[in-house]
Amino acid sequence: MHNYMVDFLITDSICENTDVVKLKLMPSDKRISLGDMNIRPGQFVQVKTPDNATFLRRPISICNVDISSNQLWLLVRNAGNGSRAIMNAPVNSELNIILPLGNGFTVDKSGASPILIGGGVGVAPLLMLGAELKANGIQPTFLIGARNKEAILLEKELSAYGSVFVSTDDGSYGSIGLVTQNPVLDNDFSSIYCCGPLPMMKAVAKIASAKSLFCEVSLENAMGCGIGACLCCVEKTTEGNLCVCKDGPVFNIKKLLWHN
Repeated sequence: MHNYMVDFLITDSICENTDVVKLKLMPSDKRISLGDMNIRPGQFVQVKTPDNATFLRRPISICNVDISSNQLWLLVRNAGNGSRAIMNAPVNSELNIILPLGNGFTVDKSGASPILIGGGVGVAPLLMLGAELKANGIQPTFLIGARNKEAILLEKELSAYGSVFVSTDDGSYGSIGLVTQNPVLDNDFSSIYCCGPLPMMKAVAKIASAKSLFCEVSLENAMGCGIGACLCCVEKTTEGNLCVCKDGPVFNIKKLLWHN
């Protein structure tokens, strides 16, 4: 897999809520095509913070790649100085980005009726995954959750590819409670793809195991280098210690010791 370091121009910055911004970017050099990079759903990028606000780049899931407009979408959550600097970067400014990084979802294992489950900003990689599944003739079901209605992300965008079910902790929108309590999970599905807070992914993995379903999760361990050199994102697996940035971030739940 080839990685590229590219200067991207911010073409749009959309406030999703008080903590999350959706950035749309395109290569500053119009000769560069995202279609040539073989970007897969579930991969991520490393973004250099504007004005060197932090020493380390910030890892961000790839939300979508629009080949027709040569645009990259990123969903950026305010998690500290680095991400805040990226969020506040103005339209028409540039961000230096390394991409694509990591390994994505195993799309050909989805079966005919997959469910894609996302919590909070963890919905980000599910948009591109849903688009690819739909392009392959498979209509996924989406289950997304957050603290409240204002924190629900990408509902409209996801609905272009399949039915969307919503859970909120406070019941202000959709079903009340955790995503794992949503009645849609009583239906039959062929596979599960999941990204979000670790407790949520652990609970989803238990459901998948109980139903003997293929299940992949995208881990969000803290990362430094993004290429497997600094070892700060190591995860214990059935194959030994693996770097989430290089060997993941997507893992089959059968590999994860916290599941087994």
